[in-house]
Amino acid sequence: MDRRQLLLRGAALAVAAPLLPAPTAHAAHLYRLSPRLPSRPEITAVLRRVADHWISTHTDPGDNGWANATFYSGLMALHRHTREVRYLNYARAWAEKHSYGIRGGTGTRHADNHTAIQAYLDLYETEPEPAKLTASEATLRHMLTDQPDKADDWWWDDALHMAMPPFARFGELRQDPAFADKLYALYRHTKRAQGGPGLYSPGLGLWYRDDRFLPGGILSPGGKPVLWSRGNGWVAAGHVKTLKALGGGGRHVPEYRETLTALVTALRPVQRSDGFWNVNLADAGHLPGPETSGTSFFVYGTAYAVAAGLVDRAAFLPVAARAWNGLVATAVHPDGFLGYVQKVGDRPESSQPVTYESTADFGVGGFLLAGTELARLAAG
Repeated sequence: MDRRQLLLRGAALAVAAPLLPAPTAHAAHLYRLSPRLPSRPEITAVLRRVADHWISTHTDPGDNGWANATFYSGLMALHRHTREVRYLNYARAWAEKHSYGIRGGTGTRHADNHTAIQAYLDLYETEPEPAKLTASEATLRHMLTDQPDKADDWWWDDALHMAMPPFARFGELRQDPAFADKLYALYRHTKRAQGGPGLYSPGLGLWYRDDRFLPGGILSPGGKPVLWSRGNGWVAAGHVKTLKALGGGGRHVPEYRETLTALVTALRPVQRSDGFWNVNLADAGHLPGPETSGTSFFVYGTAYAVAAGLVDRAAFLPVAARAWNGLVATAVHPDGFLGYVQKVGDRPESSQPVTYESTADFGVGGFLLAGTELARLAAG
């Protein structure tokens, strides 16, 4: 059963359930609402606590699918931030377990299977050995040469996070514009043609998860659009990683910057008072409550946008800080367990209820990405 079939089946079985309140003994209400940016050491201490908990409870480094690969992307970001050798060793052991291979083989076109390339590239940049990238380059070059005009592979918005960054980074690494050209062809189709109009709404600055949620399709129980928080979080993270790879160069950088800016701008007015974003950005009454994965990716996107000068620091840094403080106060357990992560899904109803005890590898990865990016803006 492929991912889409699994999600459709899961959605049919999902039922709405009330969210459980988080324990409040460790969480100060005023801290949760504070727009104050913590110091870099404070942020780093929380990141270490969360990463260390995950590693200590997962002695097997796991598979190389999209969810776990997202964790390793976050862990390698934390390694770059701290230079902690334990994080590098854990990530290296994971990659070596899979021989730096590609899930589904090098002939795969599925963006999920390309997610691991991000961490493989991180490991290569830390300890350059050409063999680490053999399979990664083969699978991306397959996309360039097999059905070269095919551009509809990225039919869901999550794909932008999974596969945009590998194409951007290989283009820079090999100084080969064919990677950037293919990246943009795939991106343009997702944005402007998928399902007819494309998954991007220029008027909203936000993205529909896939064809089923486009105007005229699935609505919330309240009759409003469904603009899934984590789907938009994937989009934000994909743009950030792509822009980091491309720097100031590339024909399409202005469009990527403009699109990320529009998304971050759209998030500000719908942020919850506790710092989080709801699972449906278009309907605050649709399964309301804290959710960690979408919120983490929005912190990542907003912090990058502030650092890159895409948005006004005075207006948007408090948005990222308030979200981070909410995550730390509400979702991070005293021992470093990260809760309130909506597990695998494709819509607000997926994997409900989302509770203090709900976690997932990709959610931890998103949290590590958020904190390391925010720490760049912090003092100390």
